[in-house]
Amino acid sequence: MKSLFEGIAYLFEEILFLPFEALRAMELQNWTLANALNWIFMLIAAAAMVYWVLQLKKFNDSGEERKDVTSHSYL
Repeated sequence: MKSLFEGIAYLFEEILFLPFEALRAMELQNWTLANALNWIFMLIAAAAMVYWVLQLKKFNDSGEERKDVTSHSYL
């Protein structure tokens, strides 16, 4: 059983975390290049947020939503 957990530890530490180790080593030479993936994710999130807000505005402007004072009939 101990060898199973050691195998899992080896898989994660030596194989699957290898790209993160490369990024950590690259950060000492070039901070911008090492953090390019973070900037890409932030741009994708910003584009998704802009799209979402535009869709909400389009839905609000179309007048499809019921804007009654009460949200449920029993209120």
